[in-house]
Amino acid sequence: MADSIAILIGALGGEGGGVLTDWIVEAARLSDYPVQSTSIPGVAQRTGATTYYVEIYPETRTQLGGKTPVLALYPAPGRCDLVIASEIVEAGRALELGFVTPDRTTLIASTHRIYSILEKSAMGDGIIDHTTIERAAQKIAQRAILFDMARLAESKGAVLNAVALGVIAASGRLPIPEVAFENAIKEGGVAVESNLRGFRAGIAYMKGEITLPEAAPVKKRKAYEGNTDDVLAEARRSFPGETLTIIEEGVRRLVDYQNPGYAKLYLDRLKPILAADTAAGGAARSYKLTAETGRYLALWMSYEDVIRVADIKSRASRMTRVRNEVAAKATEPVRVTEFLKPGFEEIASVLPPPLGRGLMGWAQKSEKRMRFNFAMRVRTDTVFGFVRLWGLAKMKPLRPRTYRYAEENREIGTWLDGLRAAAGRGYGLALEIAELPNLRKGYSDTHRRGTANYRQVFEQIVLPAARGNVDALWAEQAVKRARQAALTDPDGDALANTLAALGTERTAAPIRAAAE
Repeated sequence: MADSIAILIGALGGEGGGVLTDWIVEAARLSDYPVQSTSIPGVAQRTGATTYYVEIYPETRTQLGGKTPVLALYPAPGRCDLVIASEIVEAGRALELGFVTPDRTTLIASTHRIYSILEKSAMGDGIIDHTTIERAAQKIAQRAILFDMARLAESKGAVLNAVALGVIAASGRLPIPEVAFENAIKEGGVAVESNLRGFRAGIAYMKGEITLPEAAPVKKRKAYEGNTDDVLAEARRSFPGETLTIIEEGVRRLVDYQNPGYAKLYLDRLKPILAADTAAGGAARSYKLTAETGRYLALWMSYEDVIRVADIKSRASRMTRVRNEVAAKATEPVRVTEFLKPGFEEIASVLPPPLGRGLMGWAQKSEKRMRFNFAMRVRTDTVFGFVRLWGLAKMKPLRPRTYRYAEENREIGTWLDGLRAAAGRGYGLALEIAELPNLRKGYSDTHRRGTANYRQVFEQIVLPAARGNVDALWAEQAVKRARQAALTDPDGDALANTLAALGTERTAAPIRAAAE
């Protein structure tokens, strides 16, 4: 019998590695080849890098006459036929781990760069020399196809994974015809036109029919210069009227929380959700998915950190409200004492990411450290007490450089990626995922438990559902049951029991044929 074709895909969060895997699997299924895929989540330092593994048996099921080949779940060094990397350092990781070999591996990688946190936070020039990786790839791989796929995708109004699929199809490494890949994109039902355009651009580049466009001149990134009215005007231009009540409130909340540029980021994150909502027939449902995502995205992006607490407590309007509540006369003094209990988690939240990560890593080694806090009483009716909180509130411009900001935004990106993928499988499933961040609430121990519950549900149910490994209707009910259990019992006992029951049910739930 023939050997299976082993395919390894390394992709960063948001670059569509899971979708690319799904396209390959679907194209193989449409071509009647036995196929299997698995994935291994990565780590935050690489912006959520994930490894996907696909095995295809190069004889059709018809040719096999009812026999079923046994396919592996994980890649093995020295046994990969095709390695795809969405970014050049991901290619370097595959080279370092021995997945690329001169006797059998075709390496396909984009040469653009997404800088890691370690590169960005280095005191000096910590940027990795990617040309070293490119030279190594040319020497180690049997065949290396390296070029800036991100630039080609941008020039065609497409996304990188669609271009990569075209390169894979044109490489001749797989026994799958181009039309099967096109049909796989159509079966996905999301952004079909732009994905086909990117796919065909990848093929055309490989055939020499087009060249890589010139790189745009590098411009210094400027802060967003618009104001609140500008962001609101963009929201009204870009989103359906049914969603504006929530989205406009989200804009105002995030301007108050950070600035208009942060509110603009909110709209930019919602636009792909609107596209997925529209593709899934959201117009008939008053774009409920966009509205619910807008609700929870605004809440999540305005997470309560110590900067926010200090900002709210030091506002003049708060002191006015306190005086009104106690019915104090203009000539009467009012003493206000804030009872604060910051722990290592709160301290880490405002540190630069490397320092915050280090402090949290140390604190999490001991339950006693995680429960430790510094009891503080701050009198904000005095100059010294007020200035302490006021000074902390003035750290708002530094928030995007903090550990908590990096961690929250990484998880927001993962949530939105999963939500978009799920929208193509079931509208109800996507709505349940949209409401899942409701578990992340409160602060200190409450927030820690809620976040742990959220991650359990996301990893055990949402990720398999987004990848198509479980039935969409089952996954919809599973997310709903798990979310309700977590909200009923924040300590997690009810959730643990529910997840255990769902794990048993999942073995009997239908799984799509492509993952067999």
